[in-house]
Amino acid sequence: MYDVLQELLQAFPALAMTTSSVNATALDTAATQGHIGIVNLLLDTDASLARIARSNGKTVLHSAARMGHVEVVASLLNKDPDIGFRTDRKGQTALHMASKGQNAEILLELLKPDVSVIHLEDNKGNRALHVATRKGNTIMVQTLISIEEIDINAVNKAGETAFAIAEKQGNEELVNILREVGGITAKEQANPPKSAKQLKQTVSDIKHDVQSQIKQTRQTKMHVHKIKKRIQKLHIGGLNNAINSNTVVAVLIATVAFACIFTIPGNFLESMDKATEPDMTLGQALVASRPAFIIFLVFDSLALFISLAVVVVQTSLIVVEQKAKQKMVFVMNKLMWLACLCISAAFIALTYVVVGRNDEWLAWCTMAIGTVIMLTTIGCMCYCIISHRMEAQSMRRIRRSSMSQSWSISVDSDTELDMTSRNKTMYAL
Repeated sequence: MYDVLQELLQAFPALAMTTSSVNATALDTAATQGHIGIVNLLLDTDASLARIARSNGKTVLHSAARMGHVEVVASLLNKDPDIGFRTDRKGQTALHMASKGQNAEILLELLKPDVSVIHLEDNKGNRALHVATRKGNTIMVQTLISIEEIDINAVNKAGETAFAIAEKQGNEELVNILREVGGITAKEQANPPKSAKQLKQTVSDIKHDVQSQIKQTRQTKMHVHKIKKRIQKLHIGGLNNAINSNTVVAVLIATVAFACIFTIPGNFLESMDKATEPDMTLGQALVASRPAFIIFLVFDSLALFISLAVVVVQTSLIVVEQKAKQKMVFVMNKLMWLACLCISAAFIALTYVVVGRNDEWLAWCTMAIGTVIMLTTIGCMCYCIISHRMEAQSMRRIRRSSMSQSWSISVDSDTELDMTSRNKTMYAL
């Protein structure tokens, strides 16, 4: 029959996933009856079968532990050590189920992957020791209290310890056994007698708490690392957007500056008959001798060539390192500020040519409007940069001082400071 089942599973692996009306699989049936060969065959076909729970939440490990099949339990834990932490709808683990039986080897087998499972509680706050005591299983109670990590006087949601349950049921044998290892009632725990056994238990509890805190710390570090990577990705994306924006604006300014020289008001000298001065040449701007035109030409040329320089740099250099890219964007931004100021000055100078000498007040108004807007904008940006620099220095001082504090506080403050610094850098380029 084993060979036939093996051939069927090889031909139709999906048969192993077939469930009954209560969501039980063939693995559950084999484990309940203790057929270790079939259990191993099914696990080799699909190890995930061990995690399928029935409609009551019990896994195949619950069934095998309750029935006392040691080999089946060992095989299941070997395939998936974490399955021992799975709970049913009552919040009970396989260790709770094994505590109801009479096979002490099952308990020891379930504790091999991770002894901390002995501290898990069901929905009523009962641990494995509570369950074994309530069932009156002397062997199971003796096996559990022999584990160093056991908390003899753990209290369930009803306010009962294992010792209190034994007293309530009148089980003198268990009462004596639990009293010898320091078992007391919940009321006696208010002023517990100091003993070597309790001190040892306290040390064990502290050790367990420290291990839990270390595990949580590792998880926190992983989350912080992921958040840091996301922020770095956003920062790099912002720098790339700034580079692209600078390139587009630089091309636009260069195009405007280049076109301005060919659309001068008053046009150019097309015929020597229209020359107003003997030294004029064909194609010369009629307003070339005016100071306003000279100022326009100088600032228009500055805007053109600064913009072209920015375009050449940003289309030729490939910067990978983030700090170097940030420095490049910083310098290119300042050059674009200068180009904007130059094109503004060229525009204002050109207004004096357009309006003529009789209406120069219009040009003065234009210069006043442009000066106020541009200086206000540049001033605000300079304020942002200076504010960012000062705040960054302050953050670095706080970070250095926080290094003397506890490790957890240092991690939190470093994370917050790093995020704040990056957020400031996003707008203070």
